Amino acid sequence: MGRRSRALRIAGLTLAGALVLGVGAAGWAYWHLSDNITSVDINNALGDNRPPKPALTPSPSAPAPPSEALNILVLGSDSRSGEENRRLGGGDSSGARSDTAMVVHLDAGRAGATVVSIPRDTLVTRPSCPRPSGGSTAVAYNSMFNNAYAVGGPVCAVKTVEAVTGVRMDHYVEIDFSGFAKLVDALGGVTVTTDEDIADDDSHLHLKAGTHHLDGTQALALARTRHGIGDGSDLGRIGLQQQLVKALLEQIAAQDLLTDPAKLYRVADAVTAGLTTDTGLDSLAELTRLGQSLKDLSASAVRTVTMPVVRAPSDPNRVVAEEPEARKLWESLR
Repeated sequence: MGRRSRALRIAGLTLAGALVLGVGAAGWAYWHLSDNITSVDINNALGDNRPPKPALTPSPSAPAPPSEALNILVLGSDSRSGEENRRLGGGDSSGARSDTAMVVHLDAGRAGATVVSIPRDTLVTRPSCPRPSGGSTAVAYNSMFNNAYAVGGPVCAVKTVEAVTGVRMDHYVEIDFSGFAKLVDALGGVTVTTDEDIADDDSHLHLKAGTHHLDGTQALALARTRHGIGDGSDLGRIGLQQQLVKALLEQIAAQDLLTDPAKLYRVADAVTAGLTTDTGLDSLAELTRLGQSLKDLSASAVRTVTMPVVRAPSDPNRVVAEEPEARKLWESLR
């Protein structure tokens, strides 16, 4: 065999080996990212006693949109599991609550979206929920909204939201403290502008009014801040959380992750590491399909609102849905 033939053969074997290693690495990465995700079979747990899915009646003269409308319950959990979550403020290992709750409505065709925040201090009627260990919880009146998660986990959180809104949740997504902080860091931080000084010893955040580029720990502290702004209620914190959502969408849009596979993997690893979903979104393929349907959705097309509330007559530190405004908002998302 001549020198040129041997060189070509070596080059071919090297390329083949690199391809095998690349395919193997890609396969491992895919398995790892999918394995990161925790899933809950909410549909099976809740059965048919739920708000109906909207009936699709497209106009014969109009083409059907490429994607149907979706409602997704997104929770930020103050999970106490794991050393990192405890370090970031999750407390001891005695449980978790829904620290943040947003209903994300994606329009058919993905031309726009509406993010509705539900104050965690809202008093609601919590329906009877199946317990993970068997049996059911009792109906609870004038219960704080975020207690639903503490009592019955994701299943009870979804059932309570559906009872309060009359809107069926197509999917469920939950991210814990650690996952959120890692996501922000993987994106290179996030830039936000505050209108007032923030001094909150509870969240360990101290910022002067102005524009700041925050790392993951600081962004998480901003999302949790309530005592250092406004009247110290959950409503002030919701405004900061909605600002963070918009800033993160803009940060993601500004980065062409598909041209940087290493960064794309870091972001995907961060997203999935602290993620819990329903069984309809519990694989990388399903999350990718959802993400691809949002590729043309800009931050400017995302509307952020808060469920209309008023002070609760029974407790000035709590709120209740303001009617009929709240009902009209939820009807617009069905």
